[in-house]
Amino acid sequence: MKYNNILVTGSAGFIGFHLCKKILDKYKDANIIGIDNLNDYYNPLLKEKRNEILKKYENYNFIKLDFSEYDKLVENLNDKNVDLIVHLGAQAGVRYSLENPWAYEKSNLLGTLNIFELARRFDIEKVVYASSSSVYGGNKKVPFSEDDKVDNPVSLYAATKKSNELMAHTYHHLYGTKMVGLRFFTVYGEWGRPDMAYFKFAKNILLGNPIDVYNYGNMERDFTYISDIVDGILSSIEKDFDFEVFNLGNSKPVKLMYFIELIEKYLNKEAEKNFLPMQDGDVLRTYADLNKSSKLLNYNPKVSIEEGLKRFCNWFLENREWLLRII
Repeated sequence: MKYNNILVTGSAGFIGFHLCKKILDKYKDANIIGIDNLNDYYNPLLKEKRNEILKKYENYNFIKLDFSEYDKLVENLNDKNVDLIVHLGAQAGVRYSLENPWAYEKSNLLGTLNIFELARRFDIEKVVYASSSSVYGGNKKVPFSEDDKVDNPVSLYAATKKSNELMAHTYHHLYGTKMVGLRFFTVYGEWGRPDMAYFKFAKNILLGNPIDVYNYGNMERDFTYISDIVDGILSSIEKDFDFEVFNLGNSKPVKLMYFIELIEKYLNKEAEKNFLPMQDGDVLRTYADLNKSSKLLNYNPKVSIEEGLKRFCNWFLENREWLLRII
């Protein structure tokens, strides 16, 4: 690892936790400064459990901080000699953006502006930041390519992520900051987010509660296992780019009903299904074109949906006692 002091925002979040752990395990000379506000979008006990694992590493320095507060951000990082930022912190969730749009304005717009401004102020060479497959919005052409226009967001969450990409371009143009944006496609796996469908399915199936199946099950998602996402992030860190945007997906869309069947199989319990119409902000299908990521990042997702869900369900069953208490 050519970077010594790496700032990771959202370090107690799902992807941030896995990335930090992989770096700390793989690169003994890398120091991570993790920041997270441990908010209550979902039960913060899950974030705290992730963070406790990371805090066992000597070269992990955690700061509880809301990066939408610029003065506190500068004050806490002024003496840390950060030489790379991986900006994963955000207000996540398409559906919640319909209920509380201000949370997205604060975290995803103001917060990201603060991170980019921090990079300019401290002369930090490179920022790798999280975008989302949701920027493709209502696009009909599949698979989704980085060359496609992304001018039709169908949720405020998607609009904020598209805005992040525009802001990144501006900071690269004005100040020369190297910017790499990563469009994640439906990331899943152990220690994941309880607001996501697969987590809700596992919880409700085990509790004997019905699961909500939107658009009557007629949807497809490009589910991407967490270790493949982390490999893609690491490659984007290690390779040198001035300004790029990459898809990180699996490029194998999975039908929602098959996805549910796999969870039922691995939990050894059938779900009671509550079929519902399409939700506002949702899209019918996501599908990543990985030609660019494969060529420039050597990105090659390895974990099939069958293997990934098997690992997740085994983890969920092993930890069901405390998981079902806090989610």
